[in-house]
Amino acid sequence: MSKKVFFMYPSNEYSLDGIRSALGLAVENMYAYGVMMNTVLEDTDLTDYHKENIDWIRDMEGEVYSIPDGNVEKHGFVKITLEELGQKLRDMDVIVPYGIQRSDKS
Repeated sequence: MSKKVFFMYPSNEYSLDGIRSALGLAVENMYAYGVMMNTVLEDTDLTDYHKENIDWIRDMEGEVYSIPDGNVEKHGFVKITLEELGQKLRDMDVIVPYGIQRSDKS
């Protein structure tokens, strides 16, 4: 049975790498989803390579969501509210907080 995995990207520093990780799980026959939590990606951040990765995730029945409207308008991510995100997380088998930085920055 395929697992449902949800990646949460709190900053843009690791988000594109996290999208690639979600794609890797989708290739391994898992349902992979991701959400941009707090940040809007710049146009220069999202290359054709990354756009292709997002399209592949969608082809494999996954999705990349965004809480900030900027990613929806600029990059075509699917808009999600915090309440809707909470509902989706209840249906997941695994939740991955991807790239959360430590406060001590050591």
